[in-house]
Amino acid sequence: MTHDIHIIGGGLAGSEAAWQLAQRGFAVRLSEMRGGGETTPAHNTDALAELVCSNSFRSDDDEKNAVGLLHHEMRRLDSLVMRAGEVARVPAGSAMAVDRDVFSAEVERALHDHPNVTVVRERIDALPASGQTIVATGPLTAQSLAESIVAATGQDRLAFFDAIAPIVHRDSINMDICWIQSRWDKKTAASNEEGDYINCPMTQDQYRAFHQGLLDGEKTEFREWEENTPYFEGCMPIEVMASRGLDTLRFGPMKPVGLDDPRTACPEFPQGRWPHAVVQLRQDNKLGTLWNMVGFQTKLKHGAQVELFKTIPGLENAEFARLGGLHRNTFLNSPMVLDRQLRLKGAEHIRFAGQVTGCEGYVESSAVGIMAGMMAAAEMAGREWLSPPRTSAMGALLSHITGDAEAETYQPMNVNFGLFPPLHDVKKKQRKEAYTSRGKADFGEWLAQGALVPA
Repeated sequence: MTHDIHIIGGGLAGSEAAWQLAQRGFAVRLSEMRGGGETTPAHNTDALAELVCSNSFRSDDDEKNAVGLLHHEMRRLDSLVMRAGEVARVPAGSAMAVDRDVFSAEVERALHDHPNVTVVRERIDALPASGQTIVATGPLTAQSLAESIVAATGQDRLAFFDAIAPIVHRDSINMDICWIQSRWDKKTAASNEEGDYINCPMTQDQYRAFHQGLLDGEKTEFREWEENTPYFEGCMPIEVMASRGLDTLRFGPMKPVGLDDPRTACPEFPQGRWPHAVVQLRQDNKLGTLWNMVGFQTKLKHGAQVELFKTIPGLENAEFARLGGLHRNTFLNSPMVLDRQLRLKGAEHIRFAGQVTGCEGYVESSAVGIMAGMMAAAEMAGREWLSPPRTSAMGALLSHITGDAEAETYQPMNVNFGLFPPLHDVKKKQRKEAYTSRGKADFGEWLAQGALVPA
């Protein structure tokens, strides 16, 4: 099939861009190097849209949460990621978590079945000299293509480390010690009957010993070129958090508030008391056989992980389906090298999408893929692109990537209300709801103005 546009990279962003263009009648060639004899340090399969880190798309609350608002907007744009996410959904409280294998299979099925999409397993080593192109190769862009991008931008690529949390087999968890409960017993329609998290309690002595173990454990050694590369604050290795102070973890991923240990029930506390610290595990697949350790992304060596994590109460016999890992991510200095339509300055036939632009997170990457696809569709249809309002989640994210952020200090960013035009006249307690209400209204008006570009 001859194609109207070439998309390089079959991750979340590339898959979304392909879907948006194909649905509008454009012929898409989607190139993915995995499955063609190539892979990356983080991927385990050659599936399109493989989730290499957490299985969570974070909060699905679109009433007072920025990422929940982004979910809402993506659904209104017929997002393939949101479609597949609903098929693969597993209980996770107010969050949207998925069975990663079911999710990837659903994305791949939809694209393979679409008559306007051709998936080709091939590695692309250089930016095309002509023809409409979207580069969505993600933070693990192959070296040859990365060098081509550096040559085209005139800027050396930036980098940070991203860490992966371990996954535990459910039947190896000691439920005589652990219990299932959502924090403050909050549940949604997708929740399990008892709750959505397995909780492993720690006493003060156990916590202090664990904290010291994180500091002392053998870490992954860095290569010379990896020295002084910054971590992304939203995916900080747990041992790096531990190095910031004894109680840092107790106010972060090991927070015990709102979790009642039933083993400590007494007349004064009939539901049980809060432990000193808690390790939480979240369901990772639909069968409920795999659970990931929430917030436990790590750069500890595998042997050190097994030794230390088995000291966690309830995980003394834990069997790990996957241990934590660490990989180097690369991204563009987008405010400097991309225009407002995600086009490469000086080579406007090339757009970038996804995490390579410096957005962070599954949902954000997917959203930028949607926008890149819509931008390309508008251009090929001979229509002017109308950017989403900055008061929307998509508009705020796009504005950050393409100009609002300082180029000198540009770092990956999750969507958050700090990217939105402020509402100083609204009381602080009501501000989140005000942001989402305004965003929904303005996004709906944007759609009514003809944002959905036809073929």
